[in-house]
Formats: sequence, C-alpha cells, structure tokens
Amino acid sequence: MSRAFPAKQPRRRPLPVRGSRERGCSERGCSERGRRSPGIGSGAVGEGLSELGTGSGEAGAGHRERSRRKGIVGAAPLERGRRREQPVQSCGPGAMGERRDQAAARLVPPEGSSRGESLVLGRFRCWGHRRAGSDLSLLSFTPEGRSFAAVTSSRRTTSSSGYGAEATSALEKQEEADHTTMQPPPQEAAPALGSARPQLLELLRRRPQWLLAACRRFLPAGALPAPQGSADRRDRASLLLDRLEQAGPATWKEFVQYLCMECDLPLHLEVLLISSAGEGNFSQEQEACREVRARPALPPGSPEQYRQQLIASVLQRYSNRKAAGAAAQPPAQPQPSKQAFVNLLIRQSKASHCRQRAGRAQGRGAEAAELAESLGTAMEVSDLFPTGVPPGKTRVVFLFGKAGTGKSLLVQRVCQKWAEGLLPQFLFAFLFEFRQLSLLRSKVTLRELLFELCLQPQDSPEAVFQFLLENAWHTLLIFDGLEEFAASRVVQPSPEASSAPGAPRSIWELFAALCGGKLLGGCTVLVTSRAKRLPDCLINTVDLLAEVWGFDQERAEEYISCHFHQHPLKEQAIAQLRSSPRLLSMCLLPALCHVACVCLEHLLPQQQGAVQLPQTITQFYTKMLLIFLSRQQGEGAGGKEAQLSSHRKAILGLCDLALGGLEEKKLVFPLGDVAGQVQEFACLHGLMTALEVRTPGRSPEPGCAFLHCSLQEFFAALCLMVRQSVGEADLSKRFSLKSRWAARSEAGAELQERLHIFLSGLSSPGCRRLLGLLAGQGAAGLQGKQEAVLQALRRLAASRLTGPRLLELCHCTVEAQDPQLAQDVGSLLGCSYELRNLRLTALDLAALVFVVNSSQDLAHLDFAGCLLDREGLEVLAGCRNIQHLSFRSRRIGDGFAAALAKSLGGMRSLKKLELTGGRITAQGMAALLQASAACLQLEEINLQDNRIREPEAEQLVASCCRMEKLQRVDLSNNDLSLRAVLLLAKRVLSCPRAAELCVREDSVIISFSGLSGTAPRSSAGRWEENEEPFTSARFVKLCLQCCSLSPCHAKELVTILQSCPCLSEVDLSGNRLGDEGCSCLLENLPGISISKQLNLSQNHLSVRGICSLVKALSSCQKLRELRVSLHHETAVLMFAGDRDFASPPLREEPLTSAGDQQPGEETQTPPAPKKLRLTDGCVQGRQLEELCAALQQCSSLSELDLSNNHLADQGLLQLLQLLPHLRMLRSLRLHGNQLSLTSVFLLAQSLPALEGIKAVKLSLGQRQVVELSFWGQSRLSSSRGSSSGLEQPKQDARGKSFWLRDCRLAPEEVTRLCHILAACPQLTEVELAGNSLGEQSVEALLSCLPHLCHLALLSLRTTSLSPGCIVALCSSINLCEHIRVLQVRARENAVWHLGAGKRRQKTSCRLTDCGLGAGQVAELCRVLGQHGWLAEVDLSRNQLGDEGLRCLLECLPRVPAPCSLNLSQNRISQDGVLQLINAFASPGNLSEVQASLCSKATLIIQLAGRGDPRKALSLAECSLQPEQLEELCLLLGKCSALTELRSSNNHLSLQAAERLLQALRKELGALEISLEEPWVGQESVRGLLELAVQTCGTITELRICKEETLFQLGIRFPHCLEKMESVISRLQLQEPEAKRASFYQRLWEKCAQLQELRWSHVELQEDEAELLVKALLPLPELRRFRLTSSKMLPAAVELLLTGLQSCQALEELSLASLELSSAALPQLVLALSAMPSLRRLFLNHNSIGDQGCSRLAGALGNMHCLEELE
Repeated sequence: MSRAFPAKQPRRRPLPVRGSRERGCSERGCSERGRRSPGIGSGAVGEGLSELGTGSGEAGAGHRERSRRKGIVGAAPLERGRRREQPVQSCGPGAMGERRDQAAARLVPPEGSSRGESLVLGRFRCWGHRRAGSDLSLLSFTPEGRSFAAVTSSRRTTSSSGYGAEATSALEKQEEADHTTMQPPPQEAAPALGSARPQLLELLRRRPQWLLAACRRFLPAGALPAPQGSADRRDRASLLLDRLEQAGPATWKEFVQYLCMECDLPLHLEVLLISSAGEGNFSQEQEACREVRARPALPPGSPEQYRQQLIASVLQRYSNRKAAGAAAQPPAQPQPSKQAFVNLLIRQSKASHCRQRAGRAQGRGAEAAELAESLGTAMEVSDLFPTGVPPGKTRVVFLFGKAGTGKSLLVQRVCQKWAEGLLPQFLFAFLFEFRQLSLLRSKVTLRELLFELCLQPQDSPEAVFQFLLENAWHTLLIFDGLEEFAASRVVQPSPEASSAPGAPRSIWELFAALCGGKLLGGCTVLVTSRAKRLPDCLINTVDLLAEVWGFDQERAEEYISCHFHQHPLKEQAIAQLRSSPRLLSMCLLPALCHVACVCLEHLLPQQQGAVQLPQTITQFYTKMLLIFLSRQQGEGAGGKEAQLSSHRKAILGLCDLALGGLEEKKLVFPLGDVAGQVQEFACLHGLMTALEVRTPGRSPEPGCAFLHCSLQEFFAALCLMVRQSVGEADLSKRFSLKSRWAARSEAGAELQERLHIFLSGLSSPGCRRLLGLLAGQGAAGLQGKQEAVLQALRRLAASRLTGPRLLELCHCTVEAQDPQLAQDVGSLLGCSYELRNLRLTALDLAALVFVVNSSQDLAHLDFAGCLLDREGLEVLAGCRNIQHLSFRSRRIGDGFAAALAKSLGGMRSLKKLELTGGRITAQGMAALLQASAACLQLEEINLQDNRIREPEAEQLVASCCRMEKLQRVDLSNNDLSLRAVLLLAKRVLSCPRAAELCVREDSVIISFSGLSGTAPRSSAGRWEENEEPFTSARFVKLCLQCCSLSPCHAKELVTILQSCPCLSEVDLSGNRLGDEGCSCLLENLPGISISKQLNLSQNHLSVRGICSLVKALSSCQKLRELRVSLHHETAVLMFAGDRDFASPPLREEPLTSAGDQQPGEETQTPPAPKKLRLTDGCVQGRQLEELCAALQQCSSLSELDLSNNHLADQGLLQLLQLLPHLRMLRSLRLHGNQLSLTSVFLLAQSLPALEGIKAVKLSLGQRQVVELSFWGQSRLSSSRGSSSGLEQPKQDARGKSFWLRDCRLAPEEVTRLCHILAACPQLTEVELAGNSLGEQSVEALLSCLPHLCHLALLSLRTTSLSPGCIVALCSSINLCEHIRVLQVRARENAVWHLGAGKRRQKTSCRLTDCGLGAGQVAELCRVLGQHGWLAEVDLSRNQLGDEGLRCLLECLPRVPAPCSLNLSQNRISQDGVLQLINAFASPGNLSEVQASLCSKATLIIQLAGRGDPRKALSLAECSLQPEQLEELCLLLGKCSALTELRSSNNHLSLQAAERLLQALRKELGALEISLEEPWVGQESVRGLLELAVQTCGTITELRICKEETLFQLGIRFPHCLEKMESVISRLQLQEPEAKRASFYQRLWEKCAQLQELRWSHVELQEDEAELLVKALLPLPELRRFRLTSSKMLPAAVELLLTGLQSCQALEELSLASLELSSAALPQLVLALSAMPSLRRLFLNHNSIGDQGCSRLAGALGNMHCLEELE
C-alpha cells in the first residue's frame, strides 16, 4: 500500500494530500500545499466535472464518479411562460455549500491561507449521533467554485490528523449554536416574515412563472388576481404573496414547505421562512399530531431508530445541515458570496409510450400525432413522486439525460429533501450507485443490499427488515447510473429465480425483481441513466419517463453571474458569453459552462479585449489541465512546457491507467493498481476520488476512480496518441462513432461514449505540440496517428450513417479543426441530412452547421420530430449552405416561429422552408412575415397543419408577391374560412407572379411562376446569359373545389374571374352553384378568358342547366369540348388552348377534293372540331328536338356521345336524318338508349347509304352498345335519296364492318338481315355474336358467302351450335374456295378466315370441343374427302370413343394425304389404341402414331404421302394388360415396315419385353427400339444384356440409363443365322462355365456390328466388368463408348482400363463421374495411347489431381485426331 493512502479509508472521500501531519509533514507545508490546490469545484453545476472531470457535485459528499452522469441541465422550453413548464430548482453552490464551507473554513490554518484556496482534511462524527456513524465524506465547494474542502467522517472518535480534535469540537459547538438560531420564539414569527419578505421578493421576482404556477396549486381560481401586462414583476410577486398569506396559516405553511423543497434558499432566509410558517414552535402534543399527519406511524424501537440513522447519514452526506447553520467568520475574513441555485428543467414522456415500445406499429396516424404532442411535458421534482398511488403497486421512475445534466445530484437532492421531511410519503430512502454495484460478482440478498451495501441498523436488523417488507410502499429506492453497470446490457434475470425476499440473486436480477414488483412490492424505484434506451426488464414496468435538459442563455448568464458574484470581471464575462455563439452553445451544458467560467476567470485578467477561449471540448479539457498545473505550481513556476515536463511521468501513468480501465470496462481501481506517483498527482490536482468498495461479509476495501468517465476517456485518448506501442492500424480499429440508437446487447458501450471525440480533438494541429511534449522520444509518429484518425473520419463519412452517428461525425469534425477535412466530410455526406426524433442541443447544431458550411454543396436539413431550443435556432442562423429547412412537430408554436424568424435572415441560401404540424397562430405568422423581407431568395414555403387565419394568410400572399423567386406556398389544414378563401383568390389572381391557387377542402396551395416579362431563352430549356430575351405568357390556374360556394357567390366569382385575363384552368367542382349560379357563369363566359378548361361538376345541375351548357358549345367559339353527365354529376368545358384534349386531324383530305372544286373556288379550311359528350340523362321529345336544332348549327362537331339518354328508335331516326349536316363527324355513340330490332335493320340499311361509314357496332343485350364510326373523309351528298329519307352518295371503295351481338333473331329475321348485308358489296367483316342462330339461319348465312367477295372475316360467337350444325359449317369449305381456316370451338364460336386470290391453298379444319360422336364421323369424313386439299384436321376434345375411332379408321383411306389428324382427349381406351395399331400395322398411309392414355390423352395420326418410308409408333402410359401386350406383339410382328418403336411405362414386364423383341422382324433396314419401364433400373447389367440378345437383328447401338429407366437398342436387319452345330453344342452345355461361354458367344454374335455403347448410372460388379471387357470392348466396329456416373470396385476399374487398351478403333470415350483417382492414371494413359483415332474424350468429375493432369496432358500431346476434351 502506498503511503499516499492510509490503511483505513473512510467510505467516500477524496484522495488525501501527501505531506500531512500523520506522514511527518509540518503544518506550514500542509497549508502551503492547500493554498496551491487547484479549485476543481463546480459552483452551481451540481455535477461539476460531469464533462470535464475537474470538479464535483455541490452535494460533494462522496465526490464519486457521479459527475459523469449528473448536472443541473434543464433546457428551457421553446415558449417561455407556458403553464406547467416550470423549471425545477437544481442544486448549486448556494446555502447548502456555504454552510459546509463555513464550518470547514474554521479548520483551515489561519496563517498564509487565502479564502477558498485551502484543501483541508479532518475527521469528525456524524451530526445527530454521538456514537460513531458510517464512514462518509463530504466535498464542499466555495461559492466561486475554485477550491474545495474535503470533510470526512469516521467511526473513530479521534483522528491522527493535527486538526482532528479541534475540528470535532468546533463543529459540535457550531451545531449547538445553529440549532438555537433555527428555533425563534413564537412571538417572533411575524417579524421573521417581515424581515424575510424583501429577500423573498427579490428571489421570486426572477421566477414569475414558477410563482404563478405555485399560486394556482395552493389557491382557488377565484383568488388569483387578474393579469396585468404592464405591472412590474416585483409588484406582481408582492401581490401573489399577499394572497397566499391571506389564504390562512395552513396554506402559507404548505407553500413554504413547497418553496423549500423546490428552491434551495440561503440558510438565513430558509430559517426565517420556516419560522414564519410556525414550524419549530409547536408543543410536544402539536408536534406529535403533525408527525402523524405527515407520515404513517412507525412502531417504537428499531425501525424508528434506523430511520433516524438513515436521516442523519443522508444529511451528513448530502445536506447543507440546516442545524449546523452558518458560523460567523472572523471579521478580518471576507464573508463568502451567496449564490442562488440555477433552475433545472425536467421533461416527461408518457409511461404508456415506454410499455408499447416492444410491439408498436409504424404509422399510427392521429394516435401517433397525439402521442408525439404529449411528449416533452415540463414537470417538477414533486411530480416524480405523486401522492395517491395505490399501495401494493411498484412505481418505477426512469430519469435520463446527457452527461453533465445533474441526474446524480438530483437524486442526492431528493435524498436530502426526504431527510428534511419534505417527502412524508416515504419512511425510508436508499441510494445505490451502479458503479459500486457492478463490482459485486457474487449473489446477494435483499437484506444484504439494503443493510450491508447501504447502512447497517444499529439494533434488531431482523425487525427492521421485516418492517421494510411489510411497509414497502413507504420505501424509496434510488439506483443511480444505470449505464455504468457493465452487465446491464448482457445479463438478463433468469426465469427460475426464486421470489423469496431472502433468496440470493445477482445484482441485475435483484434490480429487475425490485422494478418488476417481485420484491418489495409497492415501493418506488427511481433509476437514472445517461441513455434513454431501456433494458428489457424495464420496458413494461416504467411508469414515468423523464429527461433532464440543459441551460438556456438566461440560465447560463445567471450561472456566470453567480460564479463571478461581486467580482470585477462579472460583466466582462457575461459580455464574452453574449458575443461568442460558439461559447454560448457550449455553456448550455452546465459542466462546460463551469469550465468556461474557470477559463474566463484565469484568462480575463491576463488578456486585454477579446479573450481567446478554447473552441472544442478537447481544447477545454487541455486548457483546464494546464490551468490546474499553473495554479498548483504558481504563475512564476515556468511555462506550460516546463510544467508538463515536470509531471510527464505522472500524466503518462494516469493515461495508462485510464486506457487499461476502458479496455477492461473498469471504472474503479484498487489502490494497489495505482502507482504512488500517480496517486499523489491525481490527489494534488483533484483528478481522482477515493471510495470504499463494500462487499457483503467482508470489510470495506479502499479504491479510487476518475471523477468522471469522460475524464478517463480523455486520458485514454492521450495514451493512444502518445504511446509508441499503439500503431496507426490499432488506432484506426479503436476509432468508431457512438450511436444513441445502439442495440441493447452492446455491453459496456456507455464507457466509451466520447473516446472518438477526444481522439478527433487530439488530431487537430493545435494539439501537436502538447502531444509532442508528452510523447518525448515517440513524437515522430504523432503526425501519422493524427492522419489515421482523419482518414477514419473520411471513411465514416462515405458510409451510410443514421442520425445519431451523423451528429457524432460532425462533432468529431469540429474537434479536428481541419478545414480540408470538414470540406471532405461535407462533400461525402451529400446534401440531405435527416435527423428524426432527436433532442438537438445548440452544441449539436453548431457542429452540424460547421460541417454544412464547410461543404461546397447546398444541404437539406430535415428535423422531423426533433426538439430544438431557442439557442439552437440561433445557431442555425449562421448556416450559409442550407437550401431546404424542414421542421415537422406538434411542438412548433409561436415562440418557435418567432425564434426561427430571427435566424432566417442569416440563411442566405435557403430556398425551401417547411414548418408543418405545429401550432403557429397570428403571433408566429407576424414574426415570419417580418422576417420574409430578408428572405427574398425563398422558393417554397410549407405551413401545413397550423392555426393560420384570414388576416395572416392575406398578409402572407402580399409578402410572397414581393419575393421574386418564390414558387410555392402551402397553407393546408389551417383555420381558413370561405370568405378568407375568396379574398385569398382575389389577392392571388391580382398578383402578377401567381400561377395557381388550389383549394380542395382543407388543402390550400399557392404556386408562383418566374419573373413576368422577359427571360433568357435557351435551347436546352435552361436560363442562360447573353441570349435574346423573350416574353413569356402567363397562365393562372384557379381551383376552388368543395368550398361550399352557392348561387349568391356567382357574381363575386364572375368578378374575380374577369379580373384575371390569363386564366388557364378553373375548377369549381364540388360546390352548390346550381342551375342559377352556372347560368350566370355561362352568360358571362365570353368575357372570361380561360384557355384550357372550366369544371362545374357536382354543382347540383338539372336538365335545364345542361341545355345552357349545350347552347354555350355553339355560341362560344373558344369552347372545344363539353362533357356532361347527369348521373355522375360531371360538367367540364374544354377550351381551345387545352393541348391535352386537342383532337387529331379529322380528315386526311381537304373539305373539297380537287376533282369536285369549281373553277375560281378556293379550297376551304375546315373549322376547329368540337366534341359533345352528353350522357346519363333523359333527352326525349321536345328536349331532343331542341338538342338536334342546336347540333344542326354545330357543323364542326367531330364526336357525339349521347349514351344512356332513352332516345329509342324514333330518336335514332332523327339523329340519322341529322348526320348529313354533321360533315366532320367521326364517331357517334348511342349506348344504352333502349333500341329495338327495328333500329338494327335501319342501321344495316344505312351501311351503303352513309358516306364514309367505317363500322356499325350493335349490341342489344343487357347493356346496349351502338356505335357508328366514320372514315376521315368528308361526306358529300348526292341528289338521290333512299326510301328512309337518307341521301344516296356515290360508292366508297373502302371496307365496312357490321357487328351484331346479343340480339335474338328468328330465321326469317336472319334471312332479311343477310339480304340487306348482301346489298353492301364493300362489307369486309361480319360478326354475329350471341344471336342464337339455328341450322336454317346458318345455311342462309352461308349461302351469302359467295356473294361477299370482299369479306375477310366471318365470326359467329357465343351462338349455340348443334353437332349437325357443326357438320354443316364444315361443309362450307367446299362451298367457298376462299376459306383458309375454319375454326369451331366449344360449340359456340365459329370463325371463318377468308383469303383473296385465285390460287387455291390448303385449308385447316379445327373442330375442337364440339361434342362430335361416332354418328357424325361418316358424314364428316365425306365432307372432308370432297375437299381434297386439307392441311390439318383437329377433332380433339370431342366424344368419338372407340367406335368413332373405328369409323374414322375405316374412312381414312378417303382422306387426302399428307394430313395431320388430332384425336386427343376423345375417350379412347386400350382397345381403341390396339385398333389404331392394327390399322397402323396394315398397309396404308399411316406413317406415325402417337398414343398416350395419361391425363393428357394424346392421340395424333400422321397421314403420309407416297414415298415416305418412315413408320413410327409411340406408346406412353397405356396400362396394357398381359393379353393386350400379347396382342400388341402379334400386331407389331406383322408390321414389317416399322422403323421406330418407343414404349414408356406401359406395364411391360421383362418377359413381355423378351416376347416383343423376339416378335419384331423385318426384311431389310434399321429399327430403333426404346423401352422405359421401372424394372430397367432394378435389373442387372447382365440381365439387360441377356434381354438384348433376344432380338432378331444385329445390334448396332446399346444404351442403358438406369436413372431414366431407359433401355434402348439400335437393330439392323437382316441378321446372319447361327450355324446349327453351334446351337446344338450350346444346348448340350450344362456346366456354368459352359453356359457363360455360350452367353459370351451369343453376345458376340448379336453385337458383332455394335458401333455405340452408352451406359449410365449402372453398378458394375467384377463379373459384369469382365463381361464388358471380354465380350463388348474388343468388338471391331465399336466407335463410341460412354460409361458415366457409375459405381465400380477398384478391381473392376483396373479391369476396365486394361480392356480399353484393345479398343483401337474408338473415336469417342467418356468416363465421366467414375471417381477415377491418380492411381488409375497409368493404365488410362496406356489405353489412350492405343487409340489413334480418338476424337472426343470426357474425363470430367473425377479425382485425377494436378499431377495426374500433367501426366495426362503429356500423353494427349501425341493424339493428333483429338478434337474435344472435357
């Protein structure tokens, strides 16, 4: 153990100073060393060194690493003064610190010591207990925050220190004096309030909102005074205090208690207030009653004693100990300054949000928006522990915040308030630190956690523990620093853990059981953490989720004012803060604010004018270290280099210790692991703190830790940079970005939260000298390490980063202070920065702005759901490269808009601004409008979903008209009335730059065009300089859709529309204008300039209004098209300028042809075509006459659609009489007009009469279709007229079409129709569908075919056809020689394709699925036989059966050949197949038969012409029975012309196969036999060879593939018969050897001419391999041998390779996939060398190896015929 640490250490105390009296040092030496102590206190910042590691919390006792987690931050809300957003009073160096300072100052040696600069060590007992209490330590800061006094308590009553006895005596006397001061007599209560009132008013004057919220809490609504805007804050506070006093003593007492709990007041003021409330003046009976009302009754004895013991311990550790008072200092010493505590802001989220995190769905619409709006509610400390919680339910509060925001100090503040009696609902409060708990490796019980790890009861621990279990709802458990528990990310509670309170558990299991209510059910658990990420055990148990924020500018200035209280540099320091945006952004974090104060305090006296403060966090840490060194050594002790050199060894040792701890995820170090020199250096400069490690069952062990984890990371980063053992590659691996969205499984990730920040900062050029001094001889590699970090940042910028990692990269870029790096990072990140649902501090935005400004590209910043404070918006004002700025959040209000408006002027590149989903009203809009004068470069403004009304919208449009580059403004979902919309329309149309106003219900969008007048024109569509200007036409679109416009608004609308001469589209649909309003508009239509369209749909129009629209079509020359539908309520008017609806040219020729043009007459220019679509109405009688009269005047009508208007036959006749006047008509639609058969004949007669008629389409089914289309040629009338009154024109040579569908026609009607159609010789297409034609009707139709000489297509569709009728249709191929294809399908559809020309061509007849049976076969064959020129007959999917097949086979000789006959799927059985094979075997013209009785039932017959020798039979899956197989063999035996036989899965057994092979004979030629049966794969090779020798011919090809169950033979006839002697000798052989020799002999004879041998997937035994080698391979005609994918024994392989040596005539050899090894290669090489004619060799998928390939290549080099090798 080093001498720097005594053997027995108090539980929590700072490292003692070497050279104290107990180590033999003099008092003077100790005093001098104390004067040189570098003040590292934090003043008002409770966490002190939370970011810097150079200070401590104001509560100080324990001065542990809690500085890493806590601070006093609470960012002010965006809109100050809002109700319920009252900041919570945080702790600072106020009265609580003062009283400890005053008490400790009495222990300082008087001589030579200045105020607040002495480090004092002493021991004393715990206040409130004469007996020894638990070992505690107190860290107390002077008000200036420059030095501290460490006061420790011990179980001992004496101290070895020189000042121990004196300290104890002085403190006890001071306690008695203060106790007397705190209890004034009752008669002094009123004077006490009078003397306290001025100070109280001064305090509350600065907190008006807090005071107002407190009054609303304690006073009824009627008692509050009316608000007075001009009243002074002091007068207002005085009035509210008067109302509280008038409410009665009880209300005043509650207010005082609330004030003391929420605000840390100076000691004398708090004493006076308590006295004014009457506390301390009660009798014993009154005091007892008060205690009963305040909290539940405690049983006498041990629980009450333990409670008092806890209270005393907490007061000694954290409280200012009010009973101690403020001791009067000697007159010669100046009184220390008093500082008020800086407010702390806590924002809460709903607990339901936490519980739904695991299974929430994306995109919940309004529910998600409501939840987002409820997040971030400001709250007070008292709201953390609400009253009225049902007993038995465990309440979990999760408090999170960034480092340095005061979380740890806040929980200590809660403990202090509990000890002072301001949390009466809790009897007991326990505070645990996860950093200490993480050191425990063994399991502990709940009792050990409460007693041995916190405070051991003095008496009856069993009774105390039992009382705790029975009264758990009165217990508060606080767990501080969840992120410091290394196992919290990987260890989960085991499901089998016992629920008994006495069962031992791991710390994490114990914590999870307490939060889950399994232990101490009903208690309150407060958990603090740096990250908002919840562990799994807390996801469904957290009841309150709250965040601690940071300073705003006002609080930062207040803190600096407190720090420099009564200091001449106070105003200069505040001015420095206001003038430096970078400094302000850092000071919003309290820890950095304290560091800035220390630096200002050191630099302001030395530098005149502007002070050069550090610009990065790393520079602040470095500056702090240098300041501490200079203070300790003295200003005249040499420069920085000398100071660093003198402490270089200690600093490097501290760096090694820090890096080792991070690598091992260790925060606490045993004293034995810390060198003595490092201990002394850390103690002297306050960089580490001493603590005790408590373990159940063991005595406390001394240890130490860095004041803050970030301080440890800073020294670790220094170590990585200066140590030679760390190379550039190792440094790059260690460098990674910290994400706030990291997975829960990342263990200990919080321990290295800022290592990358410090590494980036140390890579800046400004740190190179410092690193060189520390590195010494290893300074040569520093530049390489710095460059490695910068390159790592560039690589990260090129990757895909989430929002948190993007911010971390920006922070690193700022820390590096390298302009080139910042430019590279900005370019690599691109132009879009998406930051979603994050809380962004001013420091974050400053880093982001730095990177954006460094980039050469303009950026898009998207802050969706992000929280930004006022200071952050001020930082954005300095961003020069913002192009698109987007905010989407319910938190956006008038205050936010006003703050943003002040920043918009600095964003000179901003083009698009989005403020959506907020609560902006007139106040916010006023600020934005005022700022718009400086934002003329804006192109788009989006203000959706706010609370903008009429005046603001009108002012916005007026402002937008002055913004020459503005293109779009979105005001959707705002509070705009109809009057506001009309005024807005008038304002927009009068704006010379307005392009469109689109209003659809709640959607309001205004679009603007470019500058009116001249603009440069470029061929590429871009604006370029130095080009001739042109005048651009202006077009404005107006859309007022669904705006509830009525007839009373029509005149106003006309006035608005007439005021704009450049309207392109007007949409007034979805309103209530009616006939009156629309008529008013149509009457004034000539005076309204509209170039494209006017939409009047859904305006409640009747037939009268539609007539007005039709009249407007003929009267308005600009009108081109009218679309009207009464049923669908549409009315759209198209004008001449609408290119989207412009019709194509209607005529290919001019109106008057050259031949018809009279002499002297000029060619007429056709007028512009017009369209009318009047549908879904009821136009009859007089209305139709009026319509026709109007249409007769519109001769330029090109399309007319009168569908669904109930015209009937009479109406059709009127329209046909109108057609000669409509000379430009191209299309007439009359669908759904209730026409009858009379109209059919009328339209058929009009075919030859109408000039230019193209097609007539009729359908009289359920949905009537009537459409007439005309060619693009003008129709000229002739003088002759028809009987129907139609004029007869001259003949048109172009074809015509007539389609008639779904019309029931009787035979006589069909005959009449056919005669009418025959009179039209230009008819090219006739389609009759669904007309139920009978046989007579069909015959009549077919009789007309020869007369229709131009007919190309005749179609009968969906017409029921009988089999007899189908045969009759088939006879048409003999009636008309122009028929090329006749196709009849499904007895419903018949199509004739006819071709012109005199040359006769083949005809195809396809009668599929027509139900033809055996009865129709004879007649059908007769008809087909008469044609004589057939190419194809398809009778598939009919019902011929075996009988029909027999009849067909009998008639086949009469069918001309060649021809293909398809009889598939005709219910043909195996007997029918045999009949077909019989016909096939007999002499005739059947050349090929394919039969398959599987599901496809294929049966195809090919009739061959003369001279075709091919005769092929293919049978598949016919399932032949044995007797049928026998018959098959007999039939095939008679077929001597057979050339090919394929049998597949026909149940052909091995014996039947032998019988079949023996039966197949022919005189001369080749025969190919293929058998596919399952037994092929099961039979041995010898068995298959025995089957092969049963054939009668000579085998030329033998193929066996067991995988495909294929056995294939190629046979050649004739075959030389064996000699009788050999047969007799073979029959006489009985021995096995003789039989084998006989089989070899027969195989040799059958395969004497074998040319190809192919075996695949066979398994050759040794005897079979011998058979192959001896009987087959030596055959002289063998040219191709393939043995692939087969299994062979090594002996068989060797035998095979030996046999191959005799195959000298082989041209192709394949031994693929035989698993040949390199051992078989020598024999293979010998065999290949004996094959001079080998052309193709396949040896793939073997194991030859590299050496074997080399040897094989050498052998193949001499084979000159080889063409292919694989």
